[in-house]
Amino acid sequence: MKSGMIRVVQQSLLGSILSNMLLVLGSAFFSGGIVHSNKEQVFNKANAEINTGLLLVAVMGLLFPAVLHFTRTELHFGKSELALSRFSSCVMLVGYVAFICFQLIGQRNVSVTDESEADGSSDDKEAPKITKWESIIWLFILTASISFLSEYLVNAIEGASVALNIPVAFISVILLPIVGNAAEHASAVMFAIKDELDMSLGVAVGSSTQISMFGIPFCVVYGWVLGHPMDLNFQLFETATLFMTVLVVAFMLQEGTSNYFKGLMLLFCYLIVAASYFVHIDPESIRESLPLSPYTGRMIACELFWK
Repeated sequence: MKSGMIRVVQQSLLGSILSNMLLVLGSAFFSGGIVHSNKEQVFNKANAEINTGLLLVAVMGLLFPAVLHFTRTELHFGKSELALSRFSSCVMLVGYVAFICFQLIGQRNVSVTDESEADGSSDDKEAPKITKWESIIWLFILTASISFLSEYLVNAIEGASVALNIPVAFISVILLPIVGNAAEHASAVMFAIKDELDMSLGVAVGSSTQISMFGIPFCVVYGWVLGHPMDLNFQLFETATLFMTVLVVAFMLQEGTSNYFKGLMLLFCYLIVAASYFVHIDPESIRESLPLSPYTGRMIACELFWK
């Protein structure tokens, strides 16, 4: 965002959501279904419905600015879309805080109930491998390292696009999230193999909820503070992709059960999304690419030809 590459920020956040909901969740369902093929795995349907509901709220927040822009029905052209995005972002942040409070109160009540029911019984839970403060220290170190490396990553995107002859949108939405979500991917699969699907859903769908309801609105507000006009208009193609992904995942989770076939369907959906972005030209990313490369020049020529 400091470099003014707003589209890269938008596409990387969108790619993380798509990767978590389709690739990570699909791999978890597929792996768990293969290992536990003799039964149908189950998970907490209520928690899944809350997360998918929040994802639909996030889709609503992203859909209206995009529709407002492409229908050209803004009250004040160039200003209403940004104002709506900032207002919606503030509402989404408040909604996410309310969701966290709801989760904490609910988990506290569940813990009290479980303790009362399991009074006098043996505890089969695994002991923590590191302490709370060790976890905080490691999170701080890793966050600082990622922040330091992100500067090199942003500067390498344009060069990688030219060298590999692939669109910047494909790198931002598909390649970067696959590498960035590698740890979440592995943990979700391991939890599914251990028949702990609630943990897998917390990793995959919970991360998508966090990014859509907190990460994206926070970037809009942060850009507002920095003077960079980032909005919730993710362009029509990207918004439609997110909308269809949320619908597919919501239908997959509505029964509260999973199997390898559902996971396979989610993986197939991710392949379709990846192929779509491989042939997708994003004019906004091209305009942000400076200096102008031969590859971006060809993309602009193609855009002008089709117009």
